[in-house]
Amino acid sequence: MLIDSHQHFWRLSRGDYGWLKPELTLLYRDFGPDDLRPLLDRHGIERSILVQAAPTVAETEFMLETAEAAPFVAGVVGWVEFTAPEAPEIMRKLAANPLTVGFRPMVQDIPDDDWLVRPELAQAFRAMIERGIVFDALVLPRHLSRLLVVADRYPELTIVIDHGAKPAIREGSLDPWRADMAAAAARPNVVCKLSGLVTEARPDWSVEHLRPYVDHLLDVFGPDRLLWGSDWPVVNLAGGYDRWREATLQLIAHLSEAERAAVLGGTAARIYLKSRGRP
Repeated sequence: MLIDSHQHFWRLSRGDYGWLKPELTLLYRDFGPDDLRPLLDRHGIERSILVQAAPTVAETEFMLETAEAAPFVAGVVGWVEFTAPEAPEIMRKLAANPLTVGFRPMVQDIPDDDWLVRPELAQAFRAMIERGIVFDALVLPRHLSRLLVVADRYPELTIVIDHGAKPAIREGSLDPWRADMAAAAARPNVVCKLSGLVTEARPDWSVEHLRPYVDHLLDVFGPDRLLWGSDWPVVNLAGGYDRWREATLQLIAHLSEAERAAVLGGTAARIYLKSRGRP
């Protein structure tokens, strides 16, 4: 099974996408299942994981409603305010829907770099462990040291690092990201999405610009702990779905058939669906 482990839908009239401004002309319109379906069909991708794009529970409810009407959406990664006293109860209510597979705070946008290690987040992490819910970590390289603390505190929590933690591909810099991602990979409860890399590259990116970063992720995580995702429609800012998919196939062409199958769907199925008792 081929799975796109990271895509978004949004409806501008909902009004809670604070980052989505009119100047982002390629993104500033509604995107829904009818827009994505032709892209999935073109690449033989059967299922997808729908990921939050706004820091509201209302958007999570919108995504669940949308997913229920789009059979190819296999799971939803929503949002909850982790520090709120009522976070565990909200998580339990949302997790009652079998389509809920994860939660993602928008850590990259939180001013406090130490937010991840605040003690009041413990209740939220424990609620996720109880329900078999994944923690999607939308982090930047500077957050990785704090993410290691979370991984060590909660070894039963499955952590998915989104977008390879957004390395500085545009600048051609590998360090200290390289060592920090190796440290993350040393934690067995941490996996990583092979997604979002092209938007961190130069506008004229090529496969060779991406290769050192993808090779490192393959070296430290291995194919069984990497999940391919399009980051559609954000990927439209950097060449689009087709170009990123074809680049990925070139970057993993040296892997065995079984290893490519893991990156392109098997790992996502294990992490997001089997943890919730889903086929």
